[in-house]
Amino acid sequence: MGFMESPFFGASGLLRYIGLLLSGVCHQFPEHSYFIAGVQLPLCARCTGMYLGALLGLCASWWGGRPRASQFPPRNILILMTLFFAFWALDGLNSYYYFLMDRPALYPPNNLLRLTAGMVSGLSLSLLVMPTFNATLWRKSDDQRIINTAGELLTLLLPALILEWLVQANIVVLLYPLLLVSVLSVLTMLTIVNTTILVLLFHREQRSESWREAWLLLSLGLVLSIVEIGSLALLRHLVAPILSAAP
Repeated sequence: MGFMESPFFGASGLLRYIGLLLSGVCHQFPEHSYFIAGVQLPLCARCTGMYLGALLGLCASWWGGRPRASQFPPRNILILMTLFFAFWALDGLNSYYYFLMDRPALYPPNNLLRLTAGMVSGLSLSLLVMPTFNATLWRKSDDQRIINTAGELLTLLLPALILEWLVQANIVVLLYPLLLVSVLSVLTMLTIVNTTILVLLFHREQRSESWREAWLLLSLGLVLSIVEIGSLALLRHLVAPILSAAP
């Protein structure tokens, strides 16, 4: 395996296909990843947390009865979310410095910190993406905030902690569910973002009344997402031998 090659070229079956596809969105360094029964998860700890956190935020909007909320959180929550993003950025820079210099800039990085930083940033990101998506796509979006209080946001940290425990618990039966959730979370977030972009490009803002009316744009967003990460995975495969052969 070259320096930048995906470690999943040596895998087989569903693990191989999922791992190679997601190599387009994640570096997949084994030392930055969790393993279940000796099998590496297809997303590193930070990406696992980020996409699981984003999926949690999306599900929370449905559980809370706000699937079409079109307003951002209030200022105090945005400040808290900014701190989450700052933690994610700081931990990422510290980890990258350690990778380059073989010593920590601030503290020794570890996968739990990577997972936690990804989780809170992904959760925060979903609370920004969903109102934008709803305000852009729906003719009649709900004129309410995606989340109203800091208490609601902090409440979401409990299921986030449970998800973190499940990722670290090395429970064999969770391997394939986590593989499938990894793909689902990546494709869901990219589809939402790409669909929003397509709506703006095609000047279809606020024209959809239902999911049935929006299915074509959503399908195009999904196809575009698969093409994007597939192209990045292919590019990585083509470039990896060149980088590994460089002095």
